[in-house]
Amino acid sequence: MKIAVEGCMHGDLDKVYDTIKYIENTRNIKIDLLLCCGDFQAVRNEKDMDSLNVPPKYREMKSFWKYYSGQEVAPVPTIFIGGNHEASNYLWNCKYYGGWAAPNIYFLGFAGVVKFGNIRIGGLSGIYNARNYCLGHHERPPYNDNTIRSVYHVREYDVHKLMHLEEPIDIFLSHDWPLGITDYGNWQQLVRYKKHFKDEIQQGTLGSKPAAQLLEKLKPAYWFSAHLHCKFTALVEHEEGGRVTKFLALDKCLPGRKFLQIVDIESDPGPYEVQYDEEWLAITRKLNCVFPLTLRRGDFGRTQLDMQDCRQWVKSRMEDRGAKPCEFSQTAPPHKPSDSVSNTTFSGSSRNSQTLSFLELLDLPYVLDNALDSRDTPVSLPQKDDYSEDIPIEDEDDLEDAEPNNENWSS
Repeated sequence: MKIAVEGCMHGDLDKVYDTIKYIENTRNIKIDLLLCCGDFQAVRNEKDMDSLNVPPKYREMKSFWKYYSGQEVAPVPTIFIGGNHEASNYLWNCKYYGGWAAPNIYFLGFAGVVKFGNIRIGGLSGIYNARNYCLGHHERPPYNDNTIRSVYHVREYDVHKLMHLEEPIDIFLSHDWPLGITDYGNWQQLVRYKKHFKDEIQQGTLGSKPAAQLLEKLKPAYWFSAHLHCKFTALVEHEEGGRVTKFLALDKCLPGRKFLQIVDIESDPGPYEVQYDEEWLAITRKLNCVFPLTLRRGDFGRTQLDMQDCRQWVKSRMEDRGAKPCEFSQTAPPHKPSDSVSNTTFSGSSRNSQTLSFLELLDLPYVLDNALDSRDTPVSLPQKDDYSEDIPIEDEDDLEDAEPNNENWSS
């Protein structure tokens, strides 16, 4: 299976798909799947930009709306996670558990696992922030100046779910890098181009602590990240079982930048399609009862994971219904360039049919709107994070040109 891995999308779907077509034509290959490691910016219309945490001068429609509206169709199946520049209202209200963001474009959810063919792909959306890590998912649109930032911060609950995975993961996606990953690659070369990383690397603060915990627990064959707007490779040799993780971080989509790489992964022959993962569905069903939806920390200790019975229940449901996610449906009107005045009113319910179908499959209640409005949550003063999340949208680094499809990992 040939998989294209992309760093930060920043809404430039047209450019990334054009690059993939160019690679396919020049190398005479067929790309089976595109994976995006966050900052996807699934902006459907002008209203969604109110939930996008970027400076006003960078608030552009870009090209996702074309794929959402049906004007364009993704030429290759696409799976993405969220980063820290997202239309958070869309990803929360309609896609927390994952689902089709547009035809042939699948969001893994705030945390999730799916199968593509026989390849098992997991992911964790957002970035780590120590202050908000143990809080519940209390943010609701419309967001204020604080919640528009905290909504994309990784939460302990979602990591807790992923830590219960026992079956092997082939590929894992995170937006920010696992803490300490630079110890397994050529960090000296990295800091020649990203000089401001040196202190954080030497102090052991560059990266995400939860991502590092998941890397140690899951030991996936591949781990792909983005966020820091540069390419970096590492090879992590795990002690137990001798398993090895090939780590790759990539840049954002700009000319001359290392934003795309093709990876060959051994798999069963196609055709391939996105399907639900049985173990992940069982974990989701079992832990939904402690889903924290306020500022309070989740009470995970009171849930006993008797996974055998839950797995059998889920297996039976999937045999009856099938493993394919519900078809895509629009949840808000798409952008219309011809309109002189933005029309973003929508009479439909924010309870997306895909989410309702997913919850019906697992016999779970809809709880995503069962909390106080975000405007009622306390406003806290900004504090210094463990490491900076404010990676500039248009940073001026000029990395050296390199073969974007080099498939070698260096230790």
